[in-house]
Amino acid sequence: MKFNAACLQITSNDNPKENLDQVIHLTEESINSGADFVLTPENTFLMTLDQNTLQEKSEDYHEGNCILEILKFIKSKKIWFLIGATPVKIKDKIFNRSILINPKGEIVSFYDKIHMFDVNLPNGETYQESKKFVAGSELIVTKIPWGNLGLSICYDLRFPNHYRQLMKKGADFLTVPSAFTQNTGERHWHVLLRSRAIENFCYIFAPAQTGTHYNNRKTYGHTMIISPDGNILSEKQNGVGFILSEIDVEKITKLRSEIPSVNLD
Repeated sequence: MKFNAACLQITSNDNPKENLDQVIHLTEESINSGADFVLTPENTFLMTLDQNTLQEKSEDYHEGNCILEILKFIKSKKIWFLIGATPVKIKDKIFNRSILINPKGEIVSFYDKIHMFDVNLPNGETYQESKKFVAGSELIVTKIPWGNLGLSICYDLRFPNHYRQLMKKGADFLTVPSAFTQNTGERHWHVLLRSRAIENFCYIFAPAQTGTHYNNRKTYGHTMIISPDGNILSEKQNGVGFILSEIDVEKITKLRSEIPSVNLD
């Protein structure tokens, strides 16, 4: 069984409508190129470090304009789609949420980021996600037509057991929508993604933010699709756009039978 997966690479800002337009444009291009499943990065509809802006512009999960527009758009295009992650508001709480949408334009699953990015980087950058978001607590694996999809978001990538548990729950594909900083991306992005693929013999879909954002924050880009044996099938180093790869599901079974490490803890 085979299908075509596309990962978008975008430069989001603090204007949700502009971000939505960018996503729809690139999604249409990827569909025209043959995509059956399209995935977006972290901070898809809103990129901000400002608490007030986050509170003001985060989407209501049930009534947010960007989410509702994407649901209608996907229903018209009849593909699978993952909003890699976007800030959503439920009452007065904000979650960093990944949202899986089926070809009927229905939300079939969601995942709230578990590991909060609370760091002080050597270059002076400071991030305290736990002060802005409510952390998730549940690992999510969802059935799609080609197998099982395990969800994660960005900083989760540094926690190998997160992915081991997703694989143990049946995941064949792992999503890592991200907004990796330029600093940490240069040092660790490639090796971490390839390691998670090899450890679990899963495909990795890693759509990413790129470039310099309105607040001068720099993200690393390098959107990638990685095979279960750790080979980079497709990579977009920088700039806005998308990558597309054919996914051969049988390769997962073959590798897991040849090297049965996934059967052990």
